[in-house]
Amino acid sequence: MKRGFWEKLSSPILCLAPMADVTDPPFRRIITKYSKYGGQDIFDDEGKLTRPYKTTGGPDILFTEFVSCDGLCSAGKERILKDIRFSEGEHPIVFQIFGGKPENFKKCAKLAVELGFDGIDINMGCPDRNIEKQGGGASLIKNLELAKEIIYATKEFSGNLPVSVKTRLGYNEDSLETWLPYLLETDLAAITIHLRTRKEMSKVPAHWERMKRAVEIRNISGKKTFLLGNGDVWSILDAKEKIRNTGADGAMLGRAIFGNPWLFNKEIMRENLPASEILRVLVEHTKLYEELMGGVKSFSVMKKHYKAYVNEFPGAKELRMKLMGTQNAKEVENIIQSFLD
Repeated sequence: MKRGFWEKLSSPILCLAPMADVTDPPFRRIITKYSKYGGQDIFDDEGKLTRPYKTTGGPDILFTEFVSCDGLCSAGKERILKDIRFSEGEHPIVFQIFGGKPENFKKCAKLAVELGFDGIDINMGCPDRNIEKQGGGASLIKNLELAKEIIYATKEFSGNLPVSVKTRLGYNEDSLETWLPYLLETDLAAITIHLRTRKEMSKVPAHWERMKRAVEIRNISGKKTFLLGNGDVWSILDAKEKIRNTGADGAMLGRAIFGNPWLFNKEIMRENLPASEILRVLVEHTKLYEELMGGVKSFSVMKKHYKAYVNEFPGAKELRMKLMGTQNAKEVENIIQSFLD
């Protein structure tokens, strides 16, 4: 088993979930700056650290938003590469990929090594029907042989990089008792379990009681694979409590990061910040999005963050409505400045 950076981590492991059109290069850089480096301007335009600085926390692991193996093996590769760029301060960072063709996982594993990622994560949990039609995501829970073939193909070409999987409790029903042992047989460095079935999507509370059983299954197997839980983790304290109650090695936080790049900061809490500081970071995030993702993604993708940033202070609703009508970072900056004045 190649464990790589995982060997250096100790429980409780707290990491940021990969989320499509959310954990893109600009947001990861903002999270790194405000969670890990306390808001210090220590990055140059290319995302490299300009000087060492004592960290104030930060996620133990960052993941890219998931990208298509087939896409990275097509003529559209260059555009996708812009979506998985990372800054120097984001290590350890894991490259998450999806697909249904083992030969393309081999190529993407080699690419991960070339690009300098710290690990590779295979998505076997996404419920999106278009991804399932490609043989990827949650559909692999129903196709055990293909799932295993993909894992071994990735491991074969991953060099020294550890390989992990993010999945669910099952497809139409909870199949943890058979699905997890099957994955454990492949000697993965880590497995993250979204504690719902594919059928349940996110419509029911996450079944964190099943995480305890997952740990028992892992322990009985004798494997050293790390197990992380995911789903309905709303704060760092909540994550630590869930880890303690289940015996999991860690937890993955997703929606809790919306509008709160300070989430993993040990010294700063969003609720203690004035609205002016939160709005200043919103503008910074927007400018960085335009700089890094202009021509790659629509500006409207950035707007999904505004509802989370702009709330819980007087005039927030009216300000949000104005921001949703903007077309670029300059308009956002002008509206925010007028509001603060």
